[in-house]
Amino acid sequence: MAKIVILGSGGFGLSLAIMAEHCGKHNVTVWSKFQSEIDEIRKHGEHIQKLPGVPISESIVLTSDISCIKGCDMVIFGIPSSFVRNVAKEAAPYITENMVILNTGKGLEEGSLKTLSEVISEEIKTDKLVVLSGPSHAEEVARCIPTTVVAASNNHEAAEYVQRELGKDYLRIYLNDDVKGCELGGALKNIIALCVGICDGLGYGDNTKAALMTRGIHEIARLGKAAGADTVTFSGLTGIGDLIVTCTSMHSRNRRAGILIGQGVSPEEAVKRVGTVEGYFCCKAAYDLAQKLGVEMPITEQLNEVLFKGGDVRRALGALMNRPQVYEEV
Repeated sequence: MAKIVILGSGGFGLSLAIMAEHCGKHNVTVWSKFQSEIDEIRKHGEHIQKLPGVPISESIVLTSDISCIKGCDMVIFGIPSSFVRNVAKEAAPYITENMVILNTGKGLEEGSLKTLSEVISEEIKTDKLVVLSGPSHAEEVARCIPTTVVAASNNHEAAEYVQRELGKDYLRIYLNDDVKGCELGGALKNIIALCVGICDGLGYGDNTKAALMTRGIHEIARLGKAAGADTVTFSGLTGIGDLIVTCTSMHSRNRRAGILIGQGVSPEEAVKRVGTVEGYFCCKAAYDLAQKLGVEMPITEQLNEVLFKGGDVRRALGALMNRPQVYEEV
């Protein structure tokens, strides 16, 4: 029986807690920085905003004391990208070399342009860091709907540990050693999902959506290659798989925010209404990284104009459609 601590009581953190508890062999603790959030979950027996209708078992310990990490076997980061560094700093004093660290967040750190595993590695000295990524909406993981994801790490034993301890008949975990590729796929697909949502909001059809998704994964892979990732990774679960689920589902906050923007709501207001929209925060970082590496990312560039420079969504799509005619690169 493993002792697992999950940092973050949002939808995905709680869904992992429910899944681990369902395995029947783990002691599970969920940490939140906000005692009020814990009190609300205990009061209602569920997280009304993030996972309505999904009961949180009394056997799952909820706490706002981060020292709960002491003596655990696995620490899981279920934190939005913008808070990962601060939480890693808070957690670091309680983490020992024998613990496996698992990050489930998807994004890039603004300013440093680092992936989240790189951020965690700067704050926590460990050789047992694993990334979990793939098409996995919290709303479905928590309800035990069959899901497949990838555990990526430079430490094969640590990745196998995650696969063994968290794998279940409804959660199949594959292994991969391309950490950079898995993280970039998971982060950058949110940008494309925002764009797909905008086109949905504009009333455009399936042709437009298919074009954005196909060309989107192409520019994701192009940036990934320049950053040192294996382009094959982007044809798998953490690339095209995660892109499909995020672009087509109403569970996707990125798509929902995009729909609002397409309907005329300002980007700032759309994010405020929907909540955490990782594609919004990732877009500028991805744009800056592309500029740094000399990579052309036309979809990302146009979204950056819309989100941060007051660009018009129809004009942005027109700019994409009227680029010089070329051979298709695949």
